[in-house]
Amino acid sequence: MQGAARSRPAGRPRLLLVEDDRELVELLSESLRDEGYAVDVALDGQRGLHLGLTRPYDVVVIDRGLPVLDGLDLLVRLRSRSVRARALLLTAQGTVHDRVDGLDAGADDYLVKPFDLDELSARLRALCRRALELTDVLRIGEGHLDVAQREVVLPDGGRVALTSREFALLRVLATHPETVHTRASLRRTVFHDAPSPSIVDTYVYYLRTKVGRSVVRTVQRLGYRLGAL
Repeated sequence: MQGAARSRPAGRPRLLLVEDDRELVELLSESLRDEGYAVDVALDGQRGLHLGLTRPYDVVVIDRGLPVLDGLDLLVRLRSRSVRARALLLTAQGTVHDRVDGLDAGADDYLVKPFDLDELSARLRALCRRALELTDVLRIGEGHLDVAQREVVLPDGGRVALTSREFALLRVLATHPETVHTRASLRRTVFHDAPSPSIVDTYVYYLRTKVGRSVVRTVQRLGYRLGAL
């Protein structure tokens, strides 16, 4: 693998890297963070499954040959739980059969080892663009979240404008509607570890006041998940 991509993706996409080769993990995570990605790492498939189901990501990069839980099995389980993050599979095998298996499991792209860092970065930028296109409109019961306008569109056609933090919180919930998000994960993901421990509850209150109490559901002793309008 040679070279490091020079252009940076727009914004700060969240990326999950599931790879058991520690040297490769160190190389890739450092390179991707330098390019502007927020990177989480899992060294086996079971840890990758836990992170993929409990945290929102724009893209997941999964090695096919993982310990504990194989990369294809991991991807199938994520897709079965409605995880919509774009997925890039890494593999040492480049046969047509392997690529077909990966795509059938839910992968959006496939890259054979050894690979060039510039090519990996270009593929990830393309997947991030597709992830943004996928989420222009996010369903919330009979209404939806207009991502471009940062507004909630109510079932009767009315619109409610959101502040940047209200929008960020609701977008995370709407992107992963089946996930129960802990306060700690939302504080880390949406509010960048803001010092106030009650900031998540505060913005849930703001959303409910603006849009309606049912827009965010409280899951006792666990956290919050998307509700309906």
